[in-house]
Amino acid sequence: MKIRIGYELVYSCTQLIPMILTLNVHSSCAPFLLGPDQILTDPPTPMRGYRDLYGNWVTRLVLPPGDTLISNDAVIYDDGERDPEAPDAQQFPVQALPEETLVYLLGSRYCETDLLADEAWRLFGNGPTGWQRVQAICDFVHDHIKFGYEHARNTMTASQVYEAKAGVCRDYTHLAVAFCRCLNIPARYCMGYLSDIGEPPPYAEMDFAAWFEAYLGGEWHTFDPRNNKRLIGRVLMAQGRDATDVSLSNSFGPTLLKRFLVRADEVVETSD
Repeated sequence: MKIRIGYELVYSCTQLIPMILTLNVHSSCAPFLLGPDQILTDPPTPMRGYRDLYGNWVTRLVLPPGDTLISNDAVIYDDGERDPEAPDAQQFPVQALPEETLVYLLGSRYCETDLLADEAWRLFGNGPTGWQRVQAICDFVHDHIKFGYEHARNTMTASQVYEAKAGVCRDYTHLAVAFCRCLNIPARYCMGYLSDIGEPPPYAEMDFAAWFEAYLGGEWHTFDPRNNKRLIGRVLMAQGRDATDVSLSNSFGPTLLKRFLVRADEVVETSD
């Protein structure tokens, strides 16, 4: 199937503001694009990009005073299948893990493994390992946290959301990632588009979504503690240690986000 993805963001500035954006699809998804994945600005603004340490495509620009529309409209191929499962995938002992996964065992800005290690082992240490342990973590986090945009706070950490028992998808993801790392399972934070394809109405207003990948059986596998089920039409934009590494935008000065629209819709083919 084909999925139309894109967004419209309007930022307002009172002065020249440097900004970096992480708004393109991840390099691993680029081969499936059916056209350009191009950031547009109105008024036109010079931009340049680079790949960061995690393979994310990052764009640099300087916003002028006034309102700037930042948008994208692209089409990407998707196999139409739900997120794959591998229930027999096992975790590796730390000494057998590839070096590139080790950074995803460490604590980070929003995933304080030092504060949650004892609780992680109390909750999950006597249960199954591998895929079943990660799924047990997702089950717990899904049931432990009450979802609501009114609970959103961009400074909320995993330990804080564990205590608050409320948050948004990034909070579910941070807590699950932290628990996995405490149990010696490499876990990396992911952000991107997530469609409603295959799901029953009513549909919530579209937003960017957060989930994570756990390293099991020699591969990275997708887990989604917010929805806690396998879904269709997940398009990765960025990945890293936590939300710090995948922020949609970082502005180096005062800005106001005046408009925020995201789409990820199936392209319905019609015959003449």
